[in-house]
Amino acid sequence: SAPRALIQILIVGSQILGKALFEAGRQAVRNTKHRPEGVSSDVAGVSNAKTGSLTDKLTRDHRMTVDEAHLILNVKRGEPIEQVLKNYEHLFAVNSPSAATAESAPPTRGATKGPIYSHYVLSKVVRARERIEAEARILEETPPPAEPPKADAGKEQ
Repeated sequence: SAPRALIQILIVGSQILGKALFEAGRQAVRNTKHRPEGVSSDVAGVSNAKTGSLTDKLTRDHRMTVDEAHLILNVKRGEPIEQVLKNYEHLFAVNSPSAATAESAPPTRGATKGPIYSHYVLSKVVRARERIEAEARILEETPPPAEPPKADAGKEQ
């Protein structure tokens, strides 16, 4: 009766494995449908830009927040535009296709030669520069807010 016990073990094992795979599939479907409240696929916060302010309009147009643009170009807020452009030019040169093909070694036998640059990264670098420049333009065009009158100005002694 050893073959019978072996077949029973095989059947029970396959049932357990089948149930586990089925439950894993159901969990995967639940995970794809679940969206926690504070977390979204919109990392840049573009979906939160719903007001009519100029900053929110720029965020929607460029699909990137100012903070994300500063992180991409590795600059701090308030740094001069020259530093932003310097970092942009460096990142653009490093990630451009011409630099990638010039640095690549001749392909070895049997290896497929593909691009070693990322179009996605390059587009993020370009959009980050555009976003920071647009924000700087808006700040230049907008006059500084007038100082509110002092409380003591209305009183005469």
